[in-house]
Amino acid sequence: MKNKKTIISVVIIIVAIILISQSTFIVNEKQQVVITQFGKPVGEAITVSGLKFKTPFVQKVNYFEKRYMEWDGDPNQIPTKDKKFIFVDTYARWQITDPLQFFKRLTNERGAHSRLDDILDGETRDYVANHNIEEAVRNSNRTPISSGTLSEMIGDSLMVINVGREKIQDMILKTANEQANELGIEILDFRFKRINYVEEVREQVYERMKSERFRIADKFRSEGQGEASKINGEKERELKKIQSNAFRRAEEIKGKADAKAASIYASAYDKSAMSRNLYSFMKSMETLRNTSDSTTSIIISTDSELYKYLKKMN
Repeated sequence: MKNKKTIISVVIIIVAIILISQSTFIVNEKQQVVITQFGKPVGEAITVSGLKFKTPFVQKVNYFEKRYMEWDGDPNQIPTKDKKFIFVDTYARWQITDPLQFFKRLTNERGAHSRLDDILDGETRDYVANHNIEEAVRNSNRTPISSGTLSEMIGDSLMVINVGREKIQDMILKTANEQANELGIEILDFRFKRINYVEEVREQVYERMKSERFRIADKFRSEGQGEASKINGEKERELKKIQSNAFRRAEEIKGKADAKAASIYASAYDKSAMSRNLYSFMKSMETLRNTSDSTTSIIISTDSELYKYLKKMN
């Protein structure tokens, strides 16, 4: 009898444990829950963490992430508005904002990823196809930092960007959220992870870049040669001008010196006979000193002025 009571007590305890485990569940901070009964949702979604209760065996707990989740798109080959193909690889971050609506429309995360593939890939294709390749690749207009002819030429060759990659991403995000809100989710961020040219377009871009740089280099080189010729011409003109002025100035100085010397000679001869004799004597002595030394023999005639002076000295 005692053993029978023990068995009954153990059975009751086991049944109680099973009932408690089936009627309670825990929701942590990272989770949100939708309760279903025979496959249909019952009541509102549970988004507050803690110990919760449900009808045992009849109701089922469906857990969903409350944290941000990632979506990684497949690289797609997309034509742009100017008929050029590019590979576009995208990614996004999303979150379940209405678990009940999410469960009704998508059931689980696998269904959500499949639907996001349709929404984001479709919007990406539409927006890229409505813009030129420069709008998808570049984010804004580029202004050359350095000044000068080359910078101006490069700036003129760049296409003006009216939209840009960042605005295209924002437009895709906004349009995609208009569809995602009906599914109980919100797309928090959308970005182009990588954009690359297909091989044919890549070759065209490289050739265009090379031809553009060659054109800029040729024009810059021709302008440099023209400027060099101008500088050389100015140099030659200035050099001839300086030489001409220098020659004229030298001739003027020579003329003034000759005139001054002639004036001095004339004034010397215009003085008294004694002065003229002294002058002649000094000039003769100077000539003798400059033209002879102790080893020099001089043969002069008796009519020479120098002979007269030497004879008087004896």
